[in-house]
Amino acid sequence: MVPIETKLIAGAAFAGFAALELSSGRFWHRDKSDRGDVILDVASGVVVPLIIIPTVLWLSYSLTDAIAPGTAGQWSRWPGWAMFGAFLLADDLTQYGWHRLSHTSWLYPLHRAHHSARYLSVRVVYRNNLIYYAMMPGLWLTGVLFYWGLGPAYLGYGAAKMIVIIGAHASVPWDEPLRRWKPTRPLIWLLERVISTPSTHSAHHGLHADDGVTHYRGNYGNFLFLWDVLFGTAKITGRRPADFGIEDLPPSTWRRELLWPW
Repeated sequence: MVPIETKLIAGAAFAGFAALELSSGRFWHRDKSDRGDVILDVASGVVVPLIIIPTVLWLSYSLTDAIAPGTAGQWSRWPGWAMFGAFLLADDLTQYGWHRLSHTSWLYPLHRAHHSARYLSVRVVYRNNLIYYAMMPGLWLTGVLFYWGLGPAYLGYGAAKMIVIIGAHASVPWDEPLRRWKPTRPLIWLLERVISTPSTHSAHHGLHADDGVTHYRGNYGNFLFLWDVLFGTAKITGRRPADFGIEDLPPSTWRRELLWPW
């Protein structure tokens, strides 16, 4: 259902940032990563993109066909910019809301795995409880949009979103050179208010709330950081926290983080 080109671009982005992390010694995090972390990273990194996400999209597409079969392809003549905008609202804006809601106490068990890592890396892009993705509203709405004929626009939308998300989690901060070089400072000033960057997203993963950088109750944006700017949850410092993880929370097992409540 997802265009193969989108999958290939996302895979290339992941491989590229992983290669940069490996070459700079920022991938394994042996001093901060244990066996449970490796299991969580690998299990979620395989099961989520290869099983959970395709299954949700297929179920959503099939349910739409069963409930409203006469609506198939009804938006297929929309211009590309309108299709792209529809995905931003139905997928990315709702993911901002879902992410923000998942930081409330009653849903946090579904999201805790993403923050329990004491490192930030491409390894944790998909690191979440499996139900976190199975319940993600944006995925279900994306299946509906596919059925309504907006699938072709996902080639550009999905590729752009995954490149941004993977880059925002990478331990190799691509935004720092742009911030240091005077001619590109206006560019990074604009970019970090529109899309997620290593600086703004790393602040969301910081360990210490009083370090002047960490913003655990904000910076929820995935593709667009603009949602945080619009809804007042943005914190932009141009810096990265020194430490990552969950402050003042007792440890848990990888099984509980990955499979709760089962």
